[in-house]
Amino acid sequence: MSGHSKWATIKHKKGATDAKRAKVFAKLIRQVEVAAREGGPDPDMNPSLRTMFQKARDASVPLDTIKQAIKRATGGNEGVAYESITYEGYAPGGVALIVEVLTDNRNRSGSDVKSTFTKRGGSMAEPGAVAWQFDRKGSLLVDGAVEEDDLMMAAIDAGAEDIEREGDAWRVTTGPTDLHAVRTAIEEAGHKVTSGDLVMIAQNHVPLEDVGSAKKTLDLVDALDDLDDVQAVFGNFDIADDILEQLA
Repeated sequence: MSGHSKWATIKHKKGATDAKRAKVFAKLIRQVEVAAREGGPDPDMNPSLRTMFQKARDASVPLDTIKQAIKRATGGNEGVAYESITYEGYAPGGVALIVEVLTDNRNRSGSDVKSTFTKRGGSMAEPGAVAWQFDRKGSLLVDGAVEEDDLMMAAIDAGAEDIEREGDAWRVTTGPTDLHAVRTAIEEAGHKVTSGDLVMIAQNHVPLEDVGSAKKTLDLVDALDDLDDVQAVFGNFDIADDILEQLA
């Protein structure tokens, strides 16, 4: 698994401060609202909402808070209209980055993303210049206590494409439309899924082989991810475990 996924996992484990938690909750609630507004309030009939609902629950967003967000989005009130935008760019060293945004102000978000790229030594790219290097996939993180054969039996039969060890967990990759079915099969087999989401996975990776170049790339990724309107940042970098440990 790429250094990008490892770093995301490390950040998830370290991001338990109240301020960080509040920002994560706010982003997840925004995703729930957008999914509900676009596809309706019933998760069984709205796959996007089902995914975002479960993603919010994985992050321990209170159930009442999620239900209120769905009600707010579908209750007939005007509310805030969010727009989904994808920005593309490069980190120092030529690493490709995809930045997914939900915003009520395109100009503000575009300015914030561009400024962050510039300040951190990166550069923006034209639409399509980077996206072709990535594939949209479903990604599940499963408790590592399960035996690989048992996990494979449940996941592959349900449509999983790949299973790979990632630290003390398993990373299960699916097609974008198979995420829910694979998760359901794994959980029905008695295995614990700790998180699940739709992600962009790079087809090939750029190795960052020294602490300096790795730090510059991760500083940019973290700065982008910290912007209020940014929902996710994906990159095609690969960082060795020993360098990641130093940076973590």
